[in-house]
Amino acid sequence: MVLLSNQNGEERREDTLPLKVRDVMVREVITVNEDSTVKEAVDVMNEFQIGSLIVLEKGRARGIVTERDFLRRVIGGAKDIMNTKVKEIMTTPLVVVEPGLDLEEAVKLMFKEKIKKLAVVDATKLVGIVTLTDIARFQPQMIKMLKEFATKQMAPKSMRKVIDYYIV
Repeated sequence: MVLLSNQNGEERREDTLPLKVRDVMVREVITVNEDSTVKEAVDVMNEFQIGSLIVLEKGRARGIVTERDFLRRVIGGAKDIMNTKVKEIMTTPLVVVEPGLDLEEAVKLMFKEKIKKLAVVDATKLVGIVTLTDIARFQPQMIKMLKEFATKQMAPKSMRKVIDYYIV
């Protein structure tokens, strides 16, 4: 339900269908095999100009690797990018949602898990990815909801940048 104001400032309620994850998710997910090297993963991320990859094990989504993982676990750990496998540095377990999940529930899950990206899986098949940035850019009502979450509970530091840039 949404409250709308007319020119006189009077409010009226309007029922709306809740947005679903499928409404904002990116359907073309770039992935990498868990046995790929860090160098190969970085090359893919650079080619597609993205900040994360879903990691597959035998064709199934198993984890995620992000720029932050490279900084903390590769650079910070002084690992060899040519010999270190993605499975050694990826974040697991992968947090997944179904495409039919209410978007508000997806945002709640992101805040609870302190993450900015959710893999979208239908049964066992990877069908998309939804990020906090995707949600923040999507619609003003989502921005309002994100503002409420951010003020009600302390947003994790990793989320603060997106919230401050797109929402505040």
